[in-house]
Amino acid sequence: MTTQGESTPPPAAHQHQPAPAHSRGPRVTPRRILLWVVLAGLAAGGSWVVTRPNPGDLVPGLGPTSTRPSSGPPVPGVLPAPPQTEAQSFTAERYFPAQRGLDLDGYKARRSNAGQGADCADTVQDKAHDPLRDTGCQGYLLVAFTRLDQQVTSSVTVLRYADEASARKAEAAVREGAAALLFLPPEGTAPATAPSPSASAAKQPVTTRKVAVVGHYLTVTVSRFADQRTTVPETDHALDEATRNVSYTAGLPFVWM
Repeated sequence: MTTQGESTPPPAAHQHQPAPAHSRGPRVTPRRILLWVVLAGLAAGGSWVVTRPNPGDLVPGLGPTSTRPSSGPPVPGVLPAPPQTEAQSFTAERYFPAQRGLDLDGYKARRSNAGQGADCADTVQDKAHDPLRDTGCQGYLLVAFTRLDQQVTSSVTVLRYADEASARKAEAAVREGAAALLFLPPEGTAPATAPSPSASAAKQPVTTRKVAVVGHYLTVTVSRFADQRTTVPETDHALDEATRNVSYTAGLPFVWM
């Protein structure tokens, strides 16, 4: 007999019985099966990424290994190219590539001609007054820069010497005879001829020059108007500006050499 409000306990036969030993453990449900499939797929995918030839293309932090050169053994019978000597690498395209414009303090110009050689006498117009004779010059570069409006052209001669002492020894002679050096015009323009000794200063193009020693190199920068004008107002500093900026640009590649 029970008191009102109390539930009648279930018969003993219907009370919960412990599950048999063989039925214990997690139940295999569709959700668990799906989870196992996903985990197995991730594990297989991760292994595939790491073992690919270029895992860095997919795994962050490894870098783009597809661009790395092969580290395989050298090809038999093929020797690596020896490094270039200073004389071999002394080219206008290396130090003053055509695609690199000049933009310094608002002065903008482009490379309009270039050349190089081992015989520095080739840079002299007036052979009778060769300032480079017996200076020990070992090679030269010739580079022309034209202002973007094409009104001013600068010609740079870079002379290579064995050491800085030799370059400084040649500086005085080159500075005194700089007028005898070749003025390289823009490509496609007739080379400028050296003024005759009898020509008056009024007949010669207005010119500015700067000679500078940079390491064991000597740079000579000359600027003129493209129309070869022989007079210019004192207030016109276009040539001074061109020579200053082009001379600085010409010496920059050789500062630490």
